[in-house]
This record gives sequence, structure tokens and C-alpha cells, in this order.
Amino acid sequence: MEKIRLMLVDDHDVVRVGLKTFLQTQEGLDVVMEASNGQEAIERALEARPDVILMDITMPGMDGMEATRRLRAQYPGCLVLALTVHDDKQYFMQMLAAGASGYITKQAAADDLVAAIRTVAAGNIYLQPALARWLLDDYQRLTSQAQPPASDNAQPEGGVTVGLHVLSPRERQVLELVAEGHNNQQIGERLELSPKTIARHRERIMNKLNMHSRTELVKFAIRTGLVKLG
Repeated sequence: MEKIRLMLVDDHDVVRVGLKTFLQTQEGLDVVMEASNGQEAIERALEARPDVILMDITMPGMDGMEATRRLRAQYPGCLVLALTVHDDKQYFMQMLAAGASGYITKQAAADDLVAAIRTVAAGNIYLQPALARWLLDDYQRLTSQAQPPASDNAQPEGGVTVGLHVLSPRERQVLELVAEGHNNQQIGERLELSPKTIARHRERIMNKLNMHSRTELVKFAIRTGLVKLG
């Protein structure tokens, strides 16, 4: 079984050393690269091609949010897990919008960090339970404000109305499973399609809806009533 290749991005040497020492003892994990700021992270990630990048947010020069945005644009295959001291809604939402696949604070238990890494590496989203309430609060606020409640349309920023009608039946199936947290492999198994075919469907869905992250897709699916909360 191949190990999950990790990259650590943090401006504190002591933090990186401690993380590396711990993670190297965990079965199936391998720290292959480190960086001390966002710019360095981009350069070294393109060289090392890690599976998961543990990204600090507050760093000198280029911060973790900007580095995540650029990495997702230049190296779409990389998966970013925010690992930060910030137990803050603004940072949480901004990192998800930047393209992070997970968010966990440095106060979390060591076992939770390992679980977060494995979850993200598998293509799923990891949100520390104590923080995920913010996303749920936003979803519930959006659904309560929706008019009509189960509208087939959604109103994204910019005032352009887009709706489920622009998607094919197959694309709706894929979007629903994406919003429920399934990765490409799992969706492919359910629909009897290859992961590559699912990836192409997701790309077409994002293009049609003019969306750029999984978080946007999930919010759209909830606003339009394709998936339900609770």
C-alpha cells in the first residue's frame, strides 16, 4: 500500500519538526517536503507533488490562503488541509473558499489530525466538528431565506440566476453525490462509471454553474433543494 505523501507548511521550525517527528511514526504517512511560507510552498509542492499539504494560514510574505489559491490553480491534484491556531469563522470560510479540502486547529488531538489527513487524502472533506457548525449555520440561513423554499434556481454573487435546469440528469446525480460528501471513486462505483468520467462531469458542472470549489457546489445543491439538511 502506497504511503500518503505529506508536505508541511509552517513558518515555525519547532512546529514543523514536531509535526514531522509525530507523523513519520504513523502507518501509511510520509513527510516528503517542508516549507516555511506560501511562496516556498508553491515552488516545493510543484517539485515534490505531495498528496496532502498541511497548510498554516498566518505566515510572513505570502499567507496560507493565497498559497492555497495559487496551488489549486497551478497544481489541481494537490489537496490542502488547513492546520492553524485560528479558531475563527472568517479564516475558516476563507480557506474553504480558497480551495482547502479540510480545516483543523493545532489544538486538536493528534488522532484527529491523522484522521483529517486520511480523510482528505481519500478525496473527502474534513471539517473539525467544533468548527463545522459555522458552515451548517450558513446553509440553514441560506435555506431559510430561499424564495421559494425549494426553488430550482439559485442566485449566486453577481446577480446571474443559474438553476438545476442547466444540468443534465446525470450531472444532477453527480452533483447530489458530491454534495453528500462522496469522492470520485465512490461516485463512480455508485453510478458504474470510471473516476475519470466522474471528474469530467464535475468539471462540466462547475463550468455550467460558474463555480470553482466543492463548497460552492454544496451550497448550490442545498439552495436549490437537490439535497436536504437533517
